[in-house]
Amino acid sequence: MKKTIGILGGMGPLATCDLFHKIVDITDAACDQEHVRVCIDSNTEIADRTKAILEGGKDPVPEMVKSAVRLQGMGADVLIMPCNTAHYFYDRIAPFIDIPMLHMIRETAKTVKTRGLTKVGLLATDGTCRSGVYKTAFDAEGVEMCMPSPERQQAVMDVIYKGVKAGNLSIDLTGFYAAMDELFDQGAEVLILGCTELPVAFDLFHIDKPSIDPTMVLAAAAVRFVGASVKESVGY
Repeated sequence: MKKTIGILGGMGPLATCDLFHKIVDITDAACDQEHVRVCIDSNTEIADRTKAILEGGKDPVPEMVKSAVRLQGMGADVLIMPCNTAHYFYDRIAPFIDIPMLHMIRETAKTVKTRGLTKVGLLATDGTCRSGVYKTAFDAEGVEMCMPSPERQQAVMDVIYKGVKAGNLSIDLTGFYAAMDELFDQGAEVLILGCTELPVAFDLFHIDKPSIDPTMVLAAAAVRFVGASVKESVGY
């Protein structure tokens, strides 16, 4: 019997859809029955992770644990979370489940190392940047990381919260492009799309910059974990 992937979602809903779509899209399958079984809990009751980290906001962990336990009960053999910032709470969630939970940020760091890259630029939420979850993972792989200045970081947050999460396709991207240029000026070889709304933004706004998509890295890792094959063209 094939193993099942569980998606601990709702952080946010579009990012959850994006991860599921990528799992289906990259699986090397010739028919329905060759695809991976996926259980999804798009739990929109999970509190904002950035507010919890930086402002003492509501703790998101209880709802995340509820979803993790629910997905295990549905038959999931491995869990994945389409939210970078949520990985700050990874070690508080894992003890409540008896199945593995893949770590998107560590998987991304390994991918970057494998590609021989030595310096990357991080685009992410304030919570992800200031929590250090990416820096810790990338330091462990010997990869240098740079981040936008405070002014440019606000433009990144605007694209995430006032753009993708708000469904606003008319948002001004001038500051966001300046943030990306700033990272390349600092020597970044590629951009890490360290918020799961950012791959969605790149698609919605047709942004063409050298980048690595952690959502795609996670999708590929999950598909392989459950014993399915990833299309050769994927590159992750």
